Amino acid sequence: MRCPHCNCRDVGKIGANQFYCWGCFMEFNVAGEEVRVYEVAEDGSLVAVEPVQGDMQLGTEAV
Repeated sequence: MRCPHCNCRDVGKIGANQFYCWGCFMEFNVAGEEVRVYEVAEDGSLVAVEPVQGDMQLGTEAV
């Protein structure tokens, strides 16, 4: 899986359909075809980021 924000492969699962990118430090969740990206604020709350434009591949990919 790749991060929909920075396209980094260093992504970890932190909950059901919830992921964290160690490349750009953003959280994102996947619900069907919809992906929402969040910035983590200083107090730990999540702030929504504008929707990602373009064609994103969220599935696993052979390396």
